[in-house]
Amino acid sequence: QVQLVESGGGLVQPGGSLRLSCAASGRTSSTVAMGWFRQAPGKQREFVAATRGFTKNYADSVKGRFTISRDNAKSMVYLQMNSLKPEDTAVYYCAAIVSERSSWDQGYWGQGTQVTVSS
Repeated sequence: QVQLVESGGGLVQPGGSLRLSCAASGRTSSTVAMGWFRQAPGKQREFVAATRGFTKNYADSVKGRFTISRDNAKSMVYLQMNSLKPEDTAVYYCAAIVSERSSWDQGYWGQGTQVTVSS
């Protein structure tokens, strides 16, 4: 199993920045991909960014503003969020999958961290 704990959320003004962190423990050496998702009030959970090997993918809505990075030595995944907009307000979740054949829904998830973008 893999345990994930997010941190770094908070209240930020539009145009500001935040860096989310995700600490992984357990079978971290088995993870094949790690990602960030978010869920705004009244909306479905949506993909934000993921890293798999040397590949990084982003949702169109965050391209050029968000950057995902991974530190395998520290078992950490980060999401640097710049130029934040009110529509980025959501609970952000870290996720990990341990099999190439697994979907994100079949992976491991953290508890989430709240990000609020408001003036």
